[in-house]
Amino acid sequence: MAGIVDFLPNLDVKGIFSGAGQLIKDIRTAITGKEPIDATKAAELSAKLQELDSAIQQGTLAVALAESQSEDKWTSRGRPMFLYVVYIFMLAAIPMGFVAALKPDLAEAVAEGMGAWLKAIPDQMWYLFGAGYLGYGAFRSWDKYKMGK
Repeated sequence: MAGIVDFLPNLDVKGIFSGAGQLIKDIRTAITGKEPIDATKAAELSAKLQELDSAIQQGTLAVALAESQSEDKWTSRGRPMFLYVVYIFMLAAIPMGFVAALKPDLAEAVAEGMGAWLKAIPDQMWYLFGAGYLGYGAFRSWDKYKMGK
């Protein structure tokens, strides 16, 4: 027991941990083939990333500003236009309800015609629309959230 007590004050804890850290670094380098970056390099990369993110955001704002100031009225309306088409279909259900109440045969014929017309659209177009609708809504929300920060 006396040998252990004599050994403990001379134990180089810092050397053990730095040696273990070096061993982990060597294993990581051997596995990935890349040297880990130090804190200074990480800070430089983070600053560069923020600079690039700022440049992208300024570019996006410049494009949005150019679109809003365009003389062409369709430029500013082009992106949400496909949403208006779907809204028209949704709102068309309201008068169709009245037509169905007053003239069920006419409403059935109109519904069959609309159904046949909508079934003629390929499924891939519906998937594309869904992705565009959700993507547009999500990106606009994310963009507005980022601008509010």
